[in-house]
Amino acid sequence: PSVPRHTNRLINEKSPYLLQHAHNPVDWYPWGQEAFDKAKTENKLIFLSVGYSTCHWCHVMEEESFKSKEIGEIMNEHYVCIKVDREERPDVDKVYMTFVQATSGGGGWPMSVWLTPDLKPFAGGTYFPPEDGVHRVGFRTVLLRIAEQWKENKDALLESSQRILEALRHTSEICVQGQESPPAAKEVMDTCFQQLSRSYDEDYGGFSKSPKFPTPVNLNFLFTYWALNRTTPEGARALQMALHTLKMMAHGGIHDHIGQGFHRYSTDQHWHVPHFEKMLYDQGQLAAVYSRAFQISGDEFFADVVRDILLYVSRDLSDQAGGFYSAEDADSYPTTTSGEKQEGAFCVWAAEELRALLPDPVQGATEGTTLGDIFMHHYGVEEAGNVDPMKDPHQELKGKNVLISRCSPELTAARFGLEPVRLSALLQECQQRLSSARAQRPRPHLDTKMLAAWNGLMISGFAQAGAALAEQGYVSRAAQAAAFLRTHLFDPDSGRLLRSCYRGKDNSVEQSTVPIQGFLEDYVFVIQALFDLYEASLEQGWLEWALHLQHMQDKLFWDPKGFAYFSTEGGDPSLLLRLKDDQDGAEPTPNSVSVTNLLRAACYSGHMDWMEKAGKILAAFSERLQKIPITLPEMVRATAVFHHTVKQVIVCGDPQGEDTKDMLRCVRSVFSPNKVLMVADGDSTGFLYRQLPFLASLERKDGKATAYICSNFTCSLPVTSVQELREMLSP
Repeated sequence: PSVPRHTNRLINEKSPYLLQHAHNPVDWYPWGQEAFDKAKTENKLIFLSVGYSTCHWCHVMEEESFKSKEIGEIMNEHYVCIKVDREERPDVDKVYMTFVQATSGGGGWPMSVWLTPDLKPFAGGTYFPPEDGVHRVGFRTVLLRIAEQWKENKDALLESSQRILEALRHTSEICVQGQESPPAAKEVMDTCFQQLSRSYDEDYGGFSKSPKFPTPVNLNFLFTYWALNRTTPEGARALQMALHTLKMMAHGGIHDHIGQGFHRYSTDQHWHVPHFEKMLYDQGQLAAVYSRAFQISGDEFFADVVRDILLYVSRDLSDQAGGFYSAEDADSYPTTTSGEKQEGAFCVWAAEELRALLPDPVQGATEGTTLGDIFMHHYGVEEAGNVDPMKDPHQELKGKNVLISRCSPELTAARFGLEPVRLSALLQECQQRLSSARAQRPRPHLDTKMLAAWNGLMISGFAQAGAALAEQGYVSRAAQAAAFLRTHLFDPDSGRLLRSCYRGKDNSVEQSTVPIQGFLEDYVFVIQALFDLYEASLEQGWLEWALHLQHMQDKLFWDPKGFAYFSTEGGDPSLLLRLKDDQDGAEPTPNSVSVTNLLRAACYSGHMDWMEKAGKILAAFSERLQKIPITLPEMVRATAVFHHTVKQVIVCGDPQGEDTKDMLRCVRSVFSPNKVLMVADGDSTGFLYRQLPFLASLERKDGKATAYICSNFTCSLPVTSVQELREMLSP
C-alpha cells in the first residue's frame, strides 16, 4: 500500500471502524471533550457521523464523500467532524438515532447528524450521495446549505434545536402511569400471537415480505406460546410457524452453505440474497434458538444447524485468548489483484467456476452425471447467475450464484438415481472442495473488537447448545469465554463491567486509554450468559458473579421514579437523553431480558425484591405490551414466565454420579420456558446452600439422585424416576 496522504486523530483509536477513517482528508475527532471544546471555542457546528466497520453503505459514503479532498475541505472549514463507532458507543448512537427516526421517519447507518456546539441535533439523515441527483440532494449541497443557515439564522437554529430536544425528552419517556401493575399474561400473549400470525409469510416463513431479518425474539416467543398452549390449534400453529421459519432460513442463501454461520438479513422474501455481513449477536441468538428447536422437535436437522453456527464462530470469530470478535464484513476484493471491493465477493460462485472445481463423474448415478451437476442442481445454480437484478442495484452479483437449497435431499437423490446417504456424502465432499477454493480468495475485513454484550449472547449460545445437545465441548468453550470476560472486560476494583476490548499487535488483548464503561445491555446479556453457563456446567462461581452483576446493574441503571432500567448511567453531560429502549429488534431490548434475569436471580438467591422489580418493569411497559406487543415479543414472553411462576428444578445428588447425570440430561433435553435448574450436592458450605438454606432440608430418596420441582421455594414430592421427571417438566 502507498503511504497515506492524510492522517487524522482517529489513528490513535482502537476501534476498527474509526481506524478505517484515520486516513480520510476529513479532520475527524473521536467523540469526546477535545471536539466539544473546539466547537464551542470556534462557535462551529458539529457534523456527527455514526456507523460500524462491517456496514456496506458506510463504506460507500466513505469512498464517495469522506475520501474526497474537495468535500473534506468543506467539512473541515465549516464543521467540527466527529466519528462514532455505534457498536462501541451505543449510548451516543441511540440518542441521535431517536432524533433521526423522529424527524425523518426512518433510520439506519451511516447516520449523519448536524449538531449545535452544545450537542443538540437540528438536522439529520442516513446515507447521502456526494452530488445532487434527480431524487436526492447531495452531501456537498447539504453541507454548504447548513453552514449558510448557521451564518445567517443562528438564533433560529438554536431555538429549533432546543424545541426538538424538549419534544424528544417528552416522547421517549417510559414510566409507570399511576398505579399500573403488570398486564395479564394471557391477553398480552394472545394479542402478540395474533399480530405475528397476521404478518407471517406462509410460504417462506418469517414475518415480512422483504427485507427479512432472522429476529430470534419472535421465534423464542412462539416456542413459549406453544409450550403454554400445546393442546390448542393456536399452539400448534405457533410451533409450525417457528420451525418452518428456521428450516427456510437454514435452506436459504442467508445461511452460508460453504463457510457456515448466518448473514445479517435477506434482501428478498425467499431468504435468498443476503446482505453478506455476519454479526456475532446473530450467531449467538440463532445457536440458542436452533438448540430449542432441537429440544422441542428432536429433529437432528436443527442440531446440525447449531453445530454449523458454532463451527463458524469457533473458527472465524474466536480470539485465542477466549473472547469473540464482533463481525465479518460484507465487502471484499473478488481476487488478489482487484482494485475495488464488492459485496458478497467472498461467498458467491459463477457456474463455470463450480464445473471446473467439481468435474468428477459420479459412479452409480445416472450416466454422465458429475459432482458439479448434483451440487448445482441441489443449490439452485444457474448458468447466467441466480440473483434477481432488482436485488443487485450495483451489478456486483451479475452472473454469480448465491447458494440456496432448492430441493429436499430425497428429491435430489431421486433425480440422479442415488441413495440419500450417498448424496449426503457427495454434497459434503463438494462443500469441502469449495471451502478450500474459497480460502484462496481475499477474506472480508474482520472486526476484532470484543464487546461484553455480544460476547454474553454468544456464551449463551454455546452454553444452551452444550446443554441441549449434551456436548461438553460447547460448555467448555462458553466457560473459556466467560473467563475471558472476567479477565479483560471486568474491573474487580469497582466491580463493574467494561464495554469493549480489542485485538492488539501480536494477538494481545488491548484496552483503550480510557476504557468505555459497560452499558445496560452489557450487564443484561452477560448476566443471562452466566445463568445459562451455570445451568450447563453447574459451576457455582458463575452464579455468584451473575448475582454480583445484578446488584451492580440495579445500582447503576434502575429508575426509582418511573421504574425499569435506563440504557445508560446518569451523570454524563454529553448525553442529552437517558433513554429506555422500547423495541425488541435484531437483539432483544435489555429491559425485556432483565425481567427473566431478575426472576432467575430471585430463584437462585431468595431475594424476593428482584421478583418485585421484574413486575415493575412489566408495569412500566404495560401500555405498549397491551397495545402493540409485537414490538416487544421477548418482554411478552417474560410476562408469561412472570405470571406462570418459575419452576425451580432441584436435583439432589452427586454431580459425578450416573443417576444424577441421567436426571440432568433429562432436565436439559426438555424445553420448559419457565424452569431454572440447580444441583443440591450436599455441600452445605457452598454458595447455593448459603443463598438458599432450605436446600439442606431436601434429601435423596433411597440413596438415589432425587429431583424436586419447587415454586416460590415450596417443593413437590421427591421424584427418582427420569420418566416421571420428564412428565412433570412438560406442562
